[in-house]
Amino acid sequence: MEVQGRIKVIGETQTFGANGFRKREIVVTTEEQYPQHIMVEFVQDKTDLLNNYQVGQQVKININLRGREWVNPQGETKYFNSIQGWRIEALQQEPADGNVPPVPPMDAFEPAGELNKEDHDDLPF
Repeated sequence: MEVQGRIKVIGETQTFGANGFRKREIVVTTEEQYPQHIMVEFVQDKTDLLNNYQVGQQVKININLRGREWVNPQGETKYFNSIQGWRIEALQQEPADGNVPPVPPMDAFEPAGELNKEDHDDLPF
């Protein structure tokens, strides 16, 4: 699964417990009719993947949905979900008009051959 959007927040790496569990969160805002602010967590060595990204950048994040069960001290069972990222990549910025074809390099055009000044030119300029 994947999430695409613009980075709204990149959190600092947090370390928990004696084992040094690391977690870093990122919030991505989707660009659709009803934008959503999706929080994705990167854990352990994946936290470093966020080092080269900045707020405002458009990205695609590959994710896994995680769910777990927890029984509280009163014996009640609770369920929690998380969105865990495992890969992130920058998306290329689209030009304002996506229908504009790329311009070929100048050396792709053949230079004009022999011009005859006596040829009639009917162009108004």
